[in-house]
Amino acid sequence: MADTAPTTVMAGTAPTAAPTAAPLRSPLAGARERLAAVTSASGGAVRLAELPFLTQLDVRLDPKGAAADAVGLALGLTLPVEPDTVVRAGELTALWLGPDEWLVVAPPGRRDLAGRIREAGGEEPVSVVDVSAQRTTLLVSGPRARDLLAHGCALDLHPRAFGAGRCAQTTLGRTQVVLVARDEPSTGFWVLVRSSFAGYLADWLVDAAVEWTGPDLLTERRQIS
Repeated sequence: MADTAPTTVMAGTAPTAAPTAAPLRSPLAGARERLAAVTSASGGAVRLAELPFLTQLDVRLDPKGAAADAVGLALGLTLPVEPDTVVRAGELTALWLGPDEWLVVAPPGRRDLAGRIREAGGEEPVSVVDVSAQRTTLLVSGPRARDLLAHGCALDLHPRAFGAGRCAQTTLGRTQVVLVARDEPSTGFWVLVRSSFAGYLADWLVDAAVEWTGPDLLTERRQIS
């Protein structure tokens, strides 16, 4: 049996601790105060906030196959089949992205959902990709939320055309986003944006809100940058 060299620790030297994981930092952590300032300066006419770390799963399957019903049963909701619509049940929201593609959104940390979807699909062809780190989510609400978004979005955002339960892949301030009209007008909109463009879009929203906040926030941001 080969000799094993003993492990020695120098006197007065503490054992080296294992490195700890760095705390999660959201894409808009540095913009939190500026977003809150818009809410304050506008008197609540426009409310901006980040909803960080939401679980986001890209799901692809045959909407007419057995897997669609099985996955819907496992999630407790029916995957929407009408283009650009949203189905919500409890904490889960399913967004229609294409004829055979959905984005399932849930509170942070719901990694169990991917396994549940795969298990429900059984032998059927089902694709589930965790894209939670790809995007962050901005909440845009308040009485002037639609007016604010209309500054940079070509969609007709009137409630008759884009009311509660609607979603769209579109551009906002020249940035690709997924826009979601929440269940009630007072709950506003989700704006799902790629993490690498989130800072730019936050700046654009702050600038676009100037008619409700006044120029002070715009001036302060330019002085900081």
